[in-house]
Amino acid sequence: MTTASPPPEDAPGQTNDPVAAEADQERAEERSRSGAGTDGSHGQVDGSHGQVDDRSGAGRPDDAVPAAAGAVTPGPGPEGESPAREDRAIVTVPEDDAILEPVPEVVDTRTGMFGIQGTGDTSGYGGLVRRIEMPRASRAPYGGWFDAVAEGLDGALADGGIAWDDAIESVLVDRGEITFFVRRHALLEVCRRLRDEADLRFEFCGGVSGVHYPEDLGRELHAVYHLLSITHNRRIRLVATCPDADPHVPSVVSVYPTNDWHERETFDFFGIVFDGHPALTRIQMPDDWPGHPQRKDYPLGGIPVEFKGATIPPPDQRRAYS
Repeated sequence: MTTASPPPEDAPGQTNDPVAAEADQERAEERSRSGAGTDGSHGQVDGSHGQVDDRSGAGRPDDAVPAAAGAVTPGPGPEGESPAREDRAIVTVPEDDAILEPVPEVVDTRTGMFGIQGTGDTSGYGGLVRRIEMPRASRAPYGGWFDAVAEGLDGALADGGIAWDDAIESVLVDRGEITFFVRRHALLEVCRRLRDEADLRFEFCGGVSGVHYPEDLGRELHAVYHLLSITHNRRIRLVATCPDADPHVPSVVSVYPTNDWHERETFDFFGIVFDGHPALTRIQMPDDWPGHPQRKDYPLGGIPVEFKGATIPPPDQRRAYS
């Protein structure tokens, strides 16, 4: 009589169950992928050992990596979720001479559209969340011809007995453009020197536009000027700010005459008063129109359309239906 021998035990990592074998295979592939490592410009991650090679202390465990100044460690993901394994493991240590980009200043966080507060937004934008960020000032050197313009303006102001800090509040280089934030009392002198100085020669001003930042306390209204040097083929931007409580900026019509109509339009829509303008009156709205329509705090209005006895209020006054 032949006795059936018991089936051989599975070798480590092997199984006769096809479903379990497939699961083991998937786990093996996952371990292989995670152990492949990630080679970046500042460090290498060895997923199979959980170690970080920072080019100076290869093979040290994660908890032995010293925290360097300026080190960036990714934080939690959206809504408190943990980042991916690769993100948690990588510790970016910039070089000693690396220049860290300034973090933008968040002046406000807006939700929805049309300034809805306290009730549902029936416009369909109720889930929209936007951070209002203002780039921080840049430090010299600014790069390329930006430095030549800054140095030329500094010299021209010095020749007139005006200190740089008394005329220029800050300089911003962002997205390949340079902006000079000019103290409003010095705006006219800065424009005159930008136009007349041979090394600058910004002969043309494309106008002035208004911007209203209600959250930028003490400087809610911005007057923005775009200048062009036809001689040197260069473009720069000037910004002069003023508070809501004192919305006055000097007129530059005496330097750039074509700003006549632009200053009237900015006054009309934003309420910035350009002192010294030859005839500062509204240009589009009626003279007796209340307020300035392009300010953020201006009522949205709305036409009271009647439909079977009902009216349609403006978006910021509509109630929610959910």
